[in-house]
Amino acid sequence: MTPNGAVAFGVLVIVSALIARDLAGLVVILAATLCFALASRRPIRSALAWSLGIVLPLVLFMMVVWVGIVGRAPHEIAAGLEGSRGAASLHVAVICLRLFVIAFTVQATFLHFAGWTPLRFVGGLTAPPVVKKLLVLTLSLIETILQAVDRARTALIAAGIITRSHSWRNLRNGWVLVQTAWLTVMTIALGRTRDKWPIEGTLARLDGALVAPATPAFAAGDGGWIALGVAGAIAAWVVHG
Repeated sequence: MTPNGAVAFGVLVIVSALIARDLAGLVVILAATLCFALASRRPIRSALAWSLGIVLPLVLFMMVVWVGIVGRAPHEIAAGLEGSRGAASLHVAVICLRLFVIAFTVQATFLHFAGWTPLRFVGGLTAPPVVKKLLVLTLSLIETILQAVDRARTALIAAGIITRSHSWRNLRNGWVLVQTAWLTVMTIALGRTRDKWPIEGTLARLDGALVAPATPAFAAGDGGWIALGVAGAIAAWVVHG
């Protein structure tokens, strides 16, 4: 599989998940995504766990709001119907499964390129050089943000403002962590864009590093996955529970 094929399949699956009308269509798309993940021949438990970790807070929040408090689905409210908690639960399930499919699709794509560096993956895409540079620099800034959050947390733990484990002190001083992380991110990002990257000639170096290899944009197997993605989009629109 090539990066272009993986991106094409991922976009098709995400679009399919967005246009799916009900649970039945989403289940079809999830099955296609699961086949895509298994085709990587790598363990998928971490991808499933990561996707569940993203969706679980939303599930809990929406269950409390829509099922526990509102007790009706949005379409029932719009129609002025009395509604039921069952319909509200179905609404929550559709929203959360849609998010799970999107998150799992991203993780499944990572599985196919687990041995690749981000620079190699972006370099293999068929895209204008400016777009590739923006992708690489954006990924670099994302890594910077993660490092900044870790530095801010470590500094506040050392100062005794927050603790490593869950505590009321963390809840009380959480805003300090947010402010510290934000200031650290802005300082590092400004230093990189204004000083580090121009001095090191980063943009000029990326011109050579992101040259696409002299290989076909799509591999033979990419067509099958793209066809599966198109079939999933059609099924998502047609299939009803």
